[in-house]
Amino acid sequence: MNTVLSSPHAIGARSVGNVMGLVLIALVPATLAGFWRFGWPSVYLWLVTILACVATEVLCVRLRGLSAGKAVFDGSAVLTGWLLAMSLPPWAPWWIGVVGGVFAVAITKHLFGGLGQNLFNPAMAARVMLLISFPVEMTQWLLPTPDALPGALDALAITFGAGAPDAMSSASLLGHIKAEATKGVLLDQSLPGHYSATAFGMGERQGSLGETSALLLLAGGIFLVIKGVIGLRIPLAFLAGVVVPAAIASAVAPDHYLGPVAHLLSGGVMLAAFFIATDYVTSASTPLGQWIFGLGCGLLTWIIRTWGAYPEGIAFAIMLMNATAPLIDQYTRPRIFGRKRDGRSLNPAETVKARAR
Repeated sequence: MNTVLSSPHAIGARSVGNVMGLVLIALVPATLAGFWRFGWPSVYLWLVTILACVATEVLCVRLRGLSAGKAVFDGSAVLTGWLLAMSLPPWAPWWIGVVGGVFAVAITKHLFGGLGQNLFNPAMAARVMLLISFPVEMTQWLLPTPDALPGALDALAITFGAGAPDAMSSASLLGHIKAEATKGVLLDQSLPGHYSATAFGMGERQGSLGETSALLLLAGGIFLVIKGVIGLRIPLAFLAGVVVPAAIASAVAPDHYLGPVAHLLSGGVMLAAFFIATDYVTSASTPLGQWIFGLGCGLLTWIIRTWGAYPEGIAFAIMLMNATAPLIDQYTRPRIFGRKRDGRSLNPAETVKARAR
């Protein structure tokens, strides 16, 4: 009996486990910074989310008659859980991580055939599902207070009990601006006291576990580029897709549109540009296609942030572009010498012209 396998999405000497390991290493600095800022509840949520993803992975591969050990040690389930945890409110209840982890692995990944065959990024699909299904739990943001965090035992009551106290929850910058804009309040009135480029760059702001420290995420992304795990096309295109329209809109109407630096430092732009949009499986693979894919992710992020119903649009933007990635690859694949882009052979006269070009 023949076994049908999907073609590789990346060709090279590195194994899947090696690539996943390097990505996890790149995430460590920003993750540790998040633990320090948000305390033990964020550690517990991170652990629960990863364990949920790994347990679901083992169950799914066993049901499919595959090797559970190989599936676990390739690191893909750990990375999915890690990225999902990085995109959650740090004091969210434990069941948010479990529901999200099960959905990410069982529905988004294995329902499509498993590793290398999923259409959507599992972590982003799970985040969208959680945001739509549990909007209250998914929008409880905390201002980092390292000096006033609960101890390990008290944190258990937060993660596995009643959750974060309402008095400690507040809106993120993007949520605050959108809420004020619906009241007709302009940026020059709503922004002061809620935004500082220096503070946001260092992670001193409300947000999910992994999106607070933009500089550490940037450092991790540069590490991946140096190691050759990711290229620069998608990250640069993603950042340009956010920065260019934000700069134009802010220059035209500064009282209505947030500036490009604030967009880069708020939300999960850095996390998405270097760690999520660059996913081998769900992104475009041709050189031109990667530029288009990244630009689309960034532009849609800015559009949803500016005019959408949700303050943050990254997960929606990436999923929309995931759906278009096969079509982008189809129309941007390099032409083979002697053949047209659709694969048909050139006649001799056309071959001479192609060689002359």
